[in-house]
Amino acid sequence: MATDEDLRRVALALPGTTEGTWYGTPGYRVAGKGFLRLRTEDGSGLLVLPVPDVGEKEALLSARPAVFSTLPHYGGHAVVLLQLAAVDAEELAELVTDAWRLKAPARLRRQLDDG
Repeated sequence: MATDEDLRRVALALPGTTEGTWYGTPGYRVAGKGFLRLRTEDGSGLLVLPVPDVGEKEALLSARPAVFSTLPHYGGHAVVLLQLAAVDAEELAELVTDAWRLKAPARLRRQLDDG
């Protein structure tokens, strides 16, 4: 079961990531672009996570409905809601890194890959 602290540790280990608030909730940005945030305003503990495209979104929603969900607000957008407690820290790291890659500039992606 992944925790808020796991999320923080993984996100801040990625090059160029900053922590702050986004829509009044905890969020993370890379090079000024938001790449994930926690939906704490409704007490849900859901992570708002970008995915590559709407097709990927639909695949995740169909394959793992206990883990991934959406809201009408995100209709037509390549974004899913991740139930943080439904994944382990290792899977969370993969998902967060993938989201970061979608928003990070090429130089930061190279920096991560060159490690």
